[in-house]
Amino acid sequence: MQDSGQTVHRKAADDSRLKRDVGIVGLLFTAVGSIIGSGWLFGALSAAQIAGPASILAWAIGGVMIILIGLCYAELGTMFPVSGGVVRFPHYAFGSFASYTLGWITWLAVASTTSIEVEAALQYSTNYLPWLQHLQDGVPVLTTAGFFVAAGLLGLFSLINVVGIRWFARLNNALVWWKLIIITLVVVVFLFTAFHGANFHSGNMDSAHGGGFMPFGWSGVFASIATAGIVFSYLGFRQGVELAGETSNPKRNVPIAVIGSVLITAVIYVALQVAFIGALPEKALVNGWAHIGTSFSGGLDNIAATYGPLAALAEVMGLTWLAVLLYVDAFISPADTGLIYTTVTARIAYAMGRNGNAPKSLAKVSERGVPWVSVILTFIVGLIFFLPFPGWQKLVGFVTSATVLSFGSGPLALLAMRRQLPRQQRPFTLPWVHVIAYLAFLSSNLIVYWSGWSTDWKLGIAVLIGYVVLVIHEARYRGQTPKLELKAGAWVVVWLAGLMVISYLGSYPEASEHAGNLMLFDFGEAVIVIGLFSAFVMWMALKFRLPTERVEAHLAEPLGPESSAKPPIQQEG
Repeated sequence: MQDSGQTVHRKAADDSRLKRDVGIVGLLFTAVGSIIGSGWLFGALSAAQIAGPASILAWAIGGVMIILIGLCYAELGTMFPVSGGVVRFPHYAFGSFASYTLGWITWLAVASTTSIEVEAALQYSTNYLPWLQHLQDGVPVLTTAGFFVAAGLLGLFSLINVVGIRWFARLNNALVWWKLIIITLVVVVFLFTAFHGANFHSGNMDSAHGGGFMPFGWSGVFASIATAGIVFSYLGFRQGVELAGETSNPKRNVPIAVIGSVLITAVIYVALQVAFIGALPEKALVNGWAHIGTSFSGGLDNIAATYGPLAALAEVMGLTWLAVLLYVDAFISPADTGLIYTTVTARIAYAMGRNGNAPKSLAKVSERGVPWVSVILTFIVGLIFFLPFPGWQKLVGFVTSATVLSFGSGPLALLAMRRQLPRQQRPFTLPWVHVIAYLAFLSSNLIVYWSGWSTDWKLGIAVLIGYVVLVIHEARYRGQTPKLELKAGAWVVVWLAGLMVISYLGSYPEASEHAGNLMLFDFGEAVIVIGLFSAFVMWMALKFRLPTERVEAHLAEPLGPESSAKPPIQQEG
């Protein structure tokens, strides 16, 4: 159906068996609860080590970049409030090949995030339960006993999800209130117990030891955004999009959850970074910012700082009671986020099953409205990520790069649908759409670049593995899978390959002799190159987008293996 001069209210074929039991507070708190996970427990230390006091700027800049991306999804999420929207939107605009590629990347990122959060909870717990983890080449990894505890937690999260989304939302609301109270308490107590203003300029230290407000320059600031857990911490805003199909009033709830969650947590994170830097004792800076993790613990075992930096700092300050609360919260905060990501990972797998470029069994929904096959798959994959991989920060870099890459398709899908469905009813219409969409896409690409070649080449390998899986899936279900629509999705290959090449030629990380990148251009030159490249990919995606008829066909696709219902297409004057 072509657009006329009238407003058109097309509805995406969402699954009516999914229960719309999540209200405005539930959706907002799901996003806030997902954002406040392990990032705040380790991010303040990691960011200070990479950027020094300028890490305060990194939290603010990271928040702005994520809000730009979130604004694009606020329009998409209210226009088509479907579960697993990050995967479904590129499917509507660019077809099966594009949605499969981005769905694969998204699924890997969210599946590993659940395991990261569980490991973070156990990492703090190791301070009083030393049998959970041990140091391997200086990196905390699970012991055999710790693996079974982690598996048990993951199993509990899966069980809660199987019970239903309403129980999930009720439990999460209570946990988020706890997390907000604790993080606010830490900020206030740190600020009023010990605040050393000299830490923010460290004028008594020469630059060789990392002195001044910006000891590592802008390079350190932007590297910390990608690798210190800053963007990783904000990525929970996606829950407002992923669960849009299960909220009672998406027109109102989705924009509030997406934008509100980032604004709330950005203020909290900036305040926490200020409080953390101000609370550091003078002796913590003796060896420079890069080494504060091994020097601020004073008389405590440095392992305590490794397993729980905020709690270790509280003990150095004589705040034993606060350290105890932090150890308790260090289990609750990541565990709650792990619970949320178990829910979201299942919805991503469900969406891929709905799209038809993954086994349709993933879209099976129980009587309680839960994609139970996807929940089981999430549990199994989560166990794999509990194997002795590198530490929290290394995994965070990979997850950040992968997730932001998948988000990068949102601004392009938004612009494509402005052309494909110009008369579509948009409950939330983004102003200055071309400017904001371009800046959001550019932000995604810059974050991937700042993650560094040592992270990006692994992401490239993961994408190639995904294409192998796609070939196998197409061969096994020949004639039963949707048309790949390669022409409309060709920009994805150009985009991913181009980012890998730019990362290899660029200067992140700066220690190129360890990463293998060539360092052919500096920071400023890289921004120009990525800016031009982003504009080219955006042009290509819009040039080869699907025609309106194909978009409408995707919107009207059957609900999955258990239903043949068709969505209504209505016109409103």
